[in-house]
Amino acid sequence: MTTLSKQWIQHNQVAIYAVAVLLAIGVGLGLPSASSVLEPLINPVLAVLLYVTFLEIPFVRIRRAFRNGRFMAAALGLNFLVVPVVVFGLTRFLPQEPVILVGVFIVLLTPCIDYVITFTELAGGDAEQITAATPALMLIQLLLLPLYLWLFMGQQVAEFIEAGPFIEAFVIIIALPLTLAWATEYWAERSERGARWQDTMGWLPVPMMGTTLFVVIASQLPRVQDSITQIAPIVPVYVAFLVIMPLLGRLVAGVLGMETGESRALVFTSVTRNSLVVLPLALALPSGYELAPAVVVTQTLVELTGMVVLTRIVPAWLVPEAPDQLLALEVRRSD
Repeated sequence: MTTLSKQWIQHNQVAIYAVAVLLAIGVGLGLPSASSVLEPLINPVLAVLLYVTFLEIPFVRIRRAFRNGRFMAAALGLNFLVVPVVVFGLTRFLPQEPVILVGVFIVLLTPCIDYVITFTELAGGDAEQITAATPALMLIQLLLLPLYLWLFMGQQVAEFIEAGPFIEAFVIIIALPLTLAWATEYWAERSERGARWQDTMGWLPVPMMGTTLFVVIASQLPRVQDSITQIAPIVPVYVAFLVIMPLLGRLVAGVLGMETGESRALVFTSVTRNSLVVLPLALALPSGYELAPAVVVTQTLVELTGMVVLTRIVPAWLVPEAPDQLLALEVRRSD
């Protein structure tokens, strides 16, 4: 019964996310004052989400993933060489106003280090590869974001970027949940009570993702609503990014001959952005850049909706399950 119920939750995950998103929109539009209550919950909710996600990934597989240089090189190349070119091209279609451009650049030039792991897992991708790559992704984006802003916008904006939000997010959202997950696995191997705890946590990845969607959207929607006319032209750029990068990720994975799980992981790391981590950067920008946080939050709302769709499209169409095995099966049937 337990297995069946967990399977039901997994099978109906998109419907659960849709309900969470609709509830969030209702709260965000109908009760905007709730934003001040929900916004401080974003990082704690993300930390719990990542904890239950990490519990699904045995520690030994994460250690093995660290040795996969091909995936690491592909992930870094896509995020820090290909993405900047795509982003610069897409922003040529936007109003060339610094307050808009800085928000778009801050969010699209920084690869996600948190819920990308969960979405990769939900799509049947190699989540341990993403987990192993997060330290490098975090460190390199911290170093390169000021450089990209300087190249695209000039030195004045680049000087606003600080390391604090990146380091705090990495500790709270990645390092702490990962350490607790490893401790839980150790406990579960040696204690029946620990094993029961780990089994109970196995119910939570999908409900926690629904909770995360609700908290993020409900807390941030009022910020976007207040600036909707100025932000509307940015939405097509965010949607285009969601379409272009999965295709490029799939192309690179195919060129490198990656297997199914790795290919799906590469697709998700190439498209998912670090919006929740960089939001404090946007909030800390000086006078004259008040619109930038809403620009960042809009990407969050577009992306979360797109991720729910991609968890279905990627395994069903873009990177179907074990195509090489399916081809071998067809050959055997023909013989």
